[in-house]
Amino acid sequence: MALRATVHKLELSIADIDRSRYADHTLTIAQHPSETEERVMLRVLSFVMFADEALQFGRGLSAEGEPDLVLTDDTGRIRLWIEVGLPDEKWIRKACGRADQVVVLAYGGNRAAMWWRQQQAALARNDNLSVVAIEPESSTALARLLSRTMRLSATVQDAQVWIGSGTEGVAVDPEWWLRAPGI
Repeated sequence: MALRATVHKLELSIADIDRSRYADHTLTIAQHPSETEERVMLRVLSFVMFADEALQFGRGLSAEGEPDLVLTDDTGRIRLWIEVGLPDEKWIRKACGRADQVVVLAYGGNRAAMWWRQQQAALARNDNLSVVAIEPESSTALARLLSRTMRLSATVQDAQVWIGSGTEGVAVDPEWWLRAPGI
């Protein structure tokens, strides 16, 4: 029998002072059986960092060839494609050809740094690509916030993100390894 996805319900209040965006979101997040808690919460972090009414979670690990988060306009054009993890350079090039902007949210500490060193020259050729790294301490702390039903608040100010539940919070200082114009 196949394992089923775990469904998480999230009420998320975002105050993005840097972009003057303030909104409440009610989200449903499916966690694939092979997906870690850390990765789920990094998808939530991505949502916070690029929040928009039209931003949606993709079908996740179960849907090959789709982004983790996607922002499309009314015509179906992909404005923003977000990948969480350390995707293959060929896959990133394909995404860059299909979307106006592509963001890779890299995590994994030394593994991510080694991935970046190996891919940096090839990836830098994509002028619509941004790569942002999250420190292991931050992603591990975010994973501790995950539960089946969550109520989180997030603040983005001076490029730093704070996400918290009623009892604990996590400060995340994203490190931009590559930043495309317009991001």
